[in-house]
Amino acid sequence: MINVLFVCLGNICRSPMAEAMFRDLVKREGLEQTVTVDSAGTGDWHIGEPPHEGTRNILKKHNISVDGLKARQIKSDDFQDFQYIVAMDASNVQNIEKLNKINSNARVIKLLDLVSEAADKNVPDPYYTGNFEEVYKLVKKGCEQLLKEIRKAHNI
Repeated sequence: MINVLFVCLGNICRSPMAEAMFRDLVKREGLEQTVTVDSAGTGDWHIGEPPHEGTRNILKKHNISVDGLKARQIKSDDFQDFQYIVAMDASNVQNIEKLNKINSNARVIKLLDLVSEAADKNVPDPYYTGNFEEVYKLVKKGCEQLLKEIRKAHNI
């Protein structure tokens, strides 16, 4: 099983959006038995909360389910449980690396590092910008590239 964890700051905007989108993509590709998807935040402010209304609205607009999504904080076990830990921005990467005390083999990457045409490699936080449409487009491109990379790396 290939396990993918998306991470942002509070786990209510960007990372649950990526989780829902990637889960939908994995399902459409018939890979649910091969790839699992989750998301977490580096902070603890929103633990147990559903995704932000803006995230829910943009996903609903694109017919992507948010069923079962609840915010959680990244934990040390995640470094053993996930092969891919996908951060939304450079600050998330720094916070993730501070938490990785076990020097796991998990690959920590920024989502937009996979998108060659992305000028800015950080997904902006719509909690502050309010631009959920822009974030949706960036996350979609990143998720598509991530799945291509996983397919290639794991011959699936």
